[in-house]
Formats: sequence, structure tokens, C-alpha cells
Amino acid sequence: MTQKKTLVLGASPNSVRFSYKAVKSLQRHNIPVIPIGIKKGEIGGLEIIRDRPEIENLHTITMYIGPARQKEYYSWLISLQPKRIIFNPGTENPEFMQMAKNNGIEVLEDCTLIMLSSGKY
Repeated sequence: MTQKKTLVLGASPNSVRFSYKAVKSLQRHNIPVIPIGIKKGEIGGLEIIRDRPEIENLHTITMYIGPARQKEYYSWLISLQPKRIIFNPGTENPEFMQMAKNNGIEVLEDCTLIMLSSGKY
């Protein structure tokens, strides 16, 4: 599997949350992962980043925040120029999906955990 540096938006230090499980699964698959969230904490030794850093060579953004909370991130996420954005169940957002497509970003409605476990990531 090629290195698909991935940003997990909505990363939570709570181990029952899907965003936490996604970070751990990405680590198990040796995919570089950047957890971005609003709560202090860490996942698998990675500190959850609570601001909006510049990120080079970003391949994938996987969404774990609902549409209502996505708007404030639109311009920053687009500026990172990822190859794709995965909208996990419950994060689907037609407005942002269209914006991403208009900027040449592939949009997927899928589940990151299932994609990783089935080798489709």
C-alpha cells in the first residue's frame, strides 16, 4: 500500500469513537496520520492537533464531524489540496462535496474503517 498521508478531522481521544478507531487502524496499516480535533488528548502516541497546520503532500482527508460543524473548515481543507475526501456515514455534506469536486478533489461516501479492512483504501 502506498503512503497515503491522511488527516482525520474530528479525532477524539475517546476509544469508543469511530475517529479514534480510524486513527488506530491507519497506524496499523502504516499510513501516516494526522489527528485533528477539538479535545486535548492523544491516540496511539499521536497528539491530537487542535489548530489548522499547513500539511504537505496530503492524500486523504477523512471526515468525522457532521455537516453543521464542517463549514468553518472548508477553506482550510481545500487549501491543503488533498487527492480525496472521504465522507464517513453521518458526515455527508452536498455543499462541501460540490466545493471539493470543483477544486479537483475526489469525493467518496464510504467508511474509512471498512475501506482499510477490505484493502480498498
